[in-house]
Amino acid sequence: MVRAEVMRDDEQWLRRIEAVTDATLSRLDVADLFDELLDRVRELLRVDTAAILLLDVRAQQLVATAARGLEEEVRQGFRVSVGRGFAGQIALTRQPVIIPTVTSDNVVNPVLLKTGVRSLLGVPIMSRGDLVGVLHVGTLSPRQFTLDDVHLLELVADRVSLAGNARANTLDQAAALALQRSLIPAELPRLPHLELAGRYVPGHASGVGGDWYDVFTLPSGWLGVVVGDVAGHGLQSAVVMGRVRSALRAYALVTDDPAEALTLLDRKVVHFEAGSLTTALYVMISPDRATLRVSVAGHPLPVLAGPGHPNTLLDAHIDPPLGAGRGNRARRTTTVDFPPGSVLVAYTDGLVERRGELFDAGVARLTAAVPLAPVDIVTATVMATLDTEHPADDIALLAVRRLPR
Repeated sequence: MVRAEVMRDDEQWLRRIEAVTDATLSRLDVADLFDELLDRVRELLRVDTAAILLLDVRAQQLVATAARGLEEEVRQGFRVSVGRGFAGQIALTRQPVIIPTVTSDNVVNPVLLKTGVRSLLGVPIMSRGDLVGVLHVGTLSPRQFTLDDVHLLELVADRVSLAGNARANTLDQAAALALQRSLIPAELPRLPHLELAGRYVPGHASGVGGDWYDVFTLPSGWLGVVVGDVAGHGLQSAVVMGRVRSALRAYALVTDDPAEALTLLDRKVVHFEAGSLTTALYVMISPDRATLRVSVAGHPLPVLAGPGHPNTLLDAHIDPPLGAGRGNRARRTTTVDFPPGSVLVAYTDGLVERRGELFDAGVARLTAAVPLAPVDIVTATVMATLDTEHPADDIALLAVRRLPR
C-alpha cells in the first residue's frame, strides 16, 4: 500500500516535469528551465544535489551547465574529460553509474568532495543516439539508489535532452543572426553619381544562412559590389560567410580583375573551408561609373534595367561556385556598359525561389518588377512584388543606380 502511494506520487511529479518541459520550452530561458527541472528532480528523488553537464563535442569534455546544491561547480566552470571520473565514466559507457560511497578514488570533482556528497547516481543524456551530456544526483548521507531511481532519472534526462537541443538551436540561431547582421553593412557608402540600397531578410523556415552583400571602395577608384550565398544554414554557414567576405575584400586589393579575385577566393575556400560551397557575384564599377566588370561564381545573374531598353539579365558568363573543385578551368570577367539612369539589381536565390515553381519563373517575375527609379523605390517594389514577408530562405538584395546626367 505504501509503495503504491509512493508510485502515485512519483507519477504526479513526472507529469509536472513533463508539463514544465513541454509547456515552457517556448517561453522560459533554457537556463531557467534547467534550474526548474533540477529543483523538481531533487524533490522527486529526495536528493540533496542535482547537476547537468553538457558535452563540448570538440574538446570531448563535460561542462557543468546547471546545478542545485552544487552551484559552485557551475561558477567555477568545472570541466571533466570523457572517461575520467564519475561523470566521465557515464559519458564513456553511456550507461547509468551508481556510487554508494563517494571517495577521492571514484570522484575527481573537488566540489563534490568539498560539499560532502556521500552517494551518487548519474545517467547519460542522449539525443537520437548521440551523447548530449550527463545528469547526476547525490545525497549528503549514504543512500542505496535503486533500479526505480535509475529509471526515473533516465526519464528526466530525456526531458533535459529536449531542453538541451532547444538551447543549442537557440544559441546557434542567435549567434548566426548577430554575426550576419554585424557583417552586412548597416549603412551603404554615399558616392558621387551612384545610389545604393540593400535589404536582408533571414529565412523563417530554415533559419539564418550564409547570404550577404558588400560594397567597398578601392584605391584604384573602382567600386566593389558583392552578393554571395554560402550553402546551408545556421552558425557554421554564417561563420564561413564572414571568412569568405573578409577574404574577398583582401583579394580585391590585390587585383582589379574580378575573375582573378574569385580565383584566389576559390583556392582559399577549397583549402580552408573544405566541404563548403559558396556562390558569389563580384561586380566592379569604374570610377566614371560607365562600366561594369563582372565575374559570376555559380550565382544568379543580376537584373540590368536601362533607359530605352527592356529589363534583362546581365549578359555574363557563369563559372562554377567557389569550393566546387573546378580544377584549372579559368574564371571569366565580362565587361558591360552602365549608362546613366541604369539600375543593377543583385540578389540571392531566396528572393526568387518558391516551392513548386520553376526557378526561371521567379527570375522572370523579378526582371519585370525592377523600375527605373531611385533605389529605395526599387528595393521596396521588388520586395513587395516577390512576396518576401515570410521567406523560406534568406534574402539578400542590393540595388545600384547610376544617376541620370
